[in-house]
Amino acid sequence: MGSSTILDILSSIIIAGFLLLMVTRLNGTLVESSYTASSDLTVQENLVALVRIIEEDFRKIGYCKDPAKIPDPSKSILAADQHSITFLTDVDNNAAVDTLRYYVGTTAALTSTTNPRDMMLYRVINNQPSQGFSLGVTKFNFLYYDALADSLSFPIDNPNAIYSMRLSVLLESPFAYDQNYSFAYWRQLRLAARNLKNR
Repeated sequence: MGSSTILDILSSIIIAGFLLLMVTRLNGTLVESSYTASSDLTVQENLVALVRIIEEDFRKIGYCKDPAKIPDPSKSILAADQHSITFLTDVDNNAAVDTLRYYVGTTAALTSTTNPRDMMLYRVINNQPSQGFSLGVTKFNFLYYDALADSLSFPIDNPNAIYSMRLSVLLESPFAYDQNYSFAYWRQLRLAARNLKNR
């Protein structure tokens, strides 16, 4: 074999190596894109489902099918802080007053995911046993306003002063790809129940 044949073989090996490297990188990019797209879709679907429930519940603060059972709807919010709220409503529209509470747990309470920031979200009706939802909630923050649209400072000593609220929700995927988590953010600037305006 001459030196040109050896050079041809070496050139072929180098070109094959580059082609293999390109295929490997392309495959890695496709896997990352597929995982990211799937993760983004899941997070967005979870956020849409959560927002629908929240908007339905919060729209009915102070509502009861039998209005005589909540004579002063403006006093329907029983407790409120930055990460939770408790209020009176008629959850299943059966003319019975229910107490509904939303709150988030600690990040340490959720160990089934690798995301260090996600928390369980709890929706508790009438002091039933707490059952949380692992949707990837990493932020669930309230800001409350009085009838003059001034923000109320924490702690809220008088929940009857709440006229409207702002809720910020951030969801992240439970598992990362290359240390990156997919996320979706929702903020309702003035989440107000019509019954709170009956003052």
